[in-house]
Amino acid sequence: MINDPGPDRRYWDAVTSTADPADTSATARAMAPTRPLTRDGRGNKPISQLPYLPGLDGIRALAVLAVMVYHANSNWLPGGYLGVEVFFVISGYLITLLLIAEHERSGEVDLKQFWIRRFRRLLPALFVMMLLLTVYVALFERDQLGKLRGDVIAGTFYGSNFYQIWIGAGYSAGNDFAPLRHLWSLAVEEQFYLVWPLVMFAFLRVGSRRIAGIARWLFLAAVAITVIVALVSYGGPQQNPEFTPDAYWNIFGRSISKPDGLYLSTFSRAGGLLLGAGFAMIWRPAAVMRGPLRNKPGLFDLVALVGIIVLGVMTWFVAFQPDQGVGFLFQGGLFVTALATLAVIAAVTHSGANTGKILSLPVLVWIGTRSYGLYLYHWPIYQIIRNIAANKLRLHEFVLALVATCIITELSYRYIETPIRQGKLGELWKQRRAGITSRNPLTDVQRKRAFAATAVAALLGVFAIGSMATAELKQNDLALNLEEAKASTCDVLVDFDCDGVDDVDADGNPIAPVADSTATAEDDLTAVSDPAAQDVPVTTAEGDAVETEPTAAPDSTAPGTTAPPATARPGANRLSVGDSVMLGAAPQLGEIGFTVDAIESRAWVNGLDTIEQLGAQGRLPDELVIHLGTNGPIGQTNMDRMMAAVATVPKVVLLTNDVDRDYTAGNNELIFAAAAANDNVSVLDWNGLTTGCTGDCFEADGFHLKPAGKRYYADLIAGALSS
Repeated sequence: MINDPGPDRRYWDAVTSTADPADTSATARAMAPTRPLTRDGRGNKPISQLPYLPGLDGIRALAVLAVMVYHANSNWLPGGYLGVEVFFVISGYLITLLLIAEHERSGEVDLKQFWIRRFRRLLPALFVMMLLLTVYVALFERDQLGKLRGDVIAGTFYGSNFYQIWIGAGYSAGNDFAPLRHLWSLAVEEQFYLVWPLVMFAFLRVGSRRIAGIARWLFLAAVAITVIVALVSYGGPQQNPEFTPDAYWNIFGRSISKPDGLYLSTFSRAGGLLLGAGFAMIWRPAAVMRGPLRNKPGLFDLVALVGIIVLGVMTWFVAFQPDQGVGFLFQGGLFVTALATLAVIAAVTHSGANTGKILSLPVLVWIGTRSYGLYLYHWPIYQIIRNIAANKLRLHEFVLALVATCIITELSYRYIETPIRQGKLGELWKQRRAGITSRNPLTDVQRKRAFAATAVAALLGVFAIGSMATAELKQNDLALNLEEAKASTCDVLVDFDCDGVDDVDADGNPIAPVADSTATAEDDLTAVSDPAAQDVPVTTAEGDAVETEPTAAPDSTAPGTTAPPATARPGANRLSVGDSVMLGAAPQLGEIGFTVDAIESRAWVNGLDTIEQLGAQGRLPDELVIHLGTNGPIGQTNMDRMMAAVATVPKVVLLTNDVDRDYTAGNNELIFAAAAANDNVSVLDWNGLTTGCTGDCFEADGFHLKPAGKRYYADLIAGALSS
């Protein structure tokens, strides 16, 4: 990372290997006693040097374990993703302290060597992981190669976070096979490594002993970022742009999710990095141990305990669920996490405190020293097991993934990361060029095996990269199925008779039909789907009135709605309103006489708005099927509103939900209670009936429908209405 100082190599090996969550020292050296710190050219002991402290690897271990558990199943640790923020704070602290220490020691910072060591430490394992993954996808998931191409390119240049923001592939997007989604945090780190040394180069011109004054400005910058993020964030439940436009930025015609953008972008996540950097400027362990604070280890243990408790509470309660609203996370949650992390760092770097000793347990040090590999490999392994990002691992799958991750991580650490970081591969290459043979030369058999293995690996690599480069960019099967199903739906508030032609303009005003001088009265009657829906006459093109059976019409139009034309009632007087689960079965529902108004990501309240407007216009059908509740909690108030809106509908069927969400049980309870309290409402227990579907019924996420499931779904609804 920075040029080695020579005599105190152990210190520099340790510091350069713990300067970020991806950078750790060997376990053997980690547990060895620390040598005295070196002195600068004037004989003074630098106050910014930091001996290797295994307790920092202990913090890192807890953080990466939290992330791995969260990625496996967010129900187990809803806020485990905050472990990444812990990584950011540690990185800011150690990188800054490292740069200050080098400046104290030599009077300058060698930026070239800093970046070379960063790349040498991070890139080899990253490239190996992406190559292995590309080979796997080329062999077993070929339809995913096109999408993988963009992720690999973004990962290579450490731009994964902004790439994911742009294409809408953040953590809230769950229906894709996304084996490189976790690279966003490494992109934030590497962008910091590129820029921060340049900033520190300017800061250090004031002198490393006077740099403490800059810390307050970094703290204020972190506060400013927190305030800005809080102001621009969207706190409510996020649906698609049609329903919650305020939850998106519109950039060059593209809707960019605010929750995903704030979660992934370097600017919004810079607060933790800046707090760690500012803390390094005022909390230099060697200097602290010369002052009065050296006699207060108990105080720091208490501070660390508070920090650990805060982190534990945050990881348990602060979930990242945009469809329910992220709230506190962007209202100061990240800032609180960073402060709690600093509290633990303060204790770990105090040589007299017990916190560092507790966090130096061998198992934690082992995990911490391999945290980069664990983070790098665990997510692709998870994705291979569960197929799409939204699926949660079961316990036995998690154990299997954990074992595989640890094995691959250890192999990577021993045979890729450590040799390259220590320059052993370069030395071997120089020896070969100089004609120096190994002390333990390979036998002919071993040499042939090594050559064969290398040849096979090279061929696989060429095959995989070539396949990826030429692969067609394809949507996932679910996206394709839902796109096809949209042709069988309509927006009944805009297209009253579902003929594919809008009946209102952009302002909601009715569009008058164009008169056809050749039309007859019979033609016009045929064109009207239900002339009895309103107590108004139907006229021919010549202006002759045609008698109809009058029905009751609303006395007035509700505020904010427009009275529809006579062709108001949808379809054959059967209407189904739902979200993407119903959308998948729209063609099958159309076959049994339903007008289908189903939209992806639709929440209960969005469907409620549609039904209330239909009621205000007197356009509710005789038979209404509602399947909502997949995309967020319903709430008693919204259920009461729905029951009031459908009170005049003779037959209403509510479907329960079969989706792995923490609000599903509560939603289903509300549905059963509503049916029990209203004579015109019945329940189709989709949650309990899904197991009765035979064949290949569901997509990889477990709740969207495949063809067999679509037919089963429509048959159940038809049966519920005929009973």
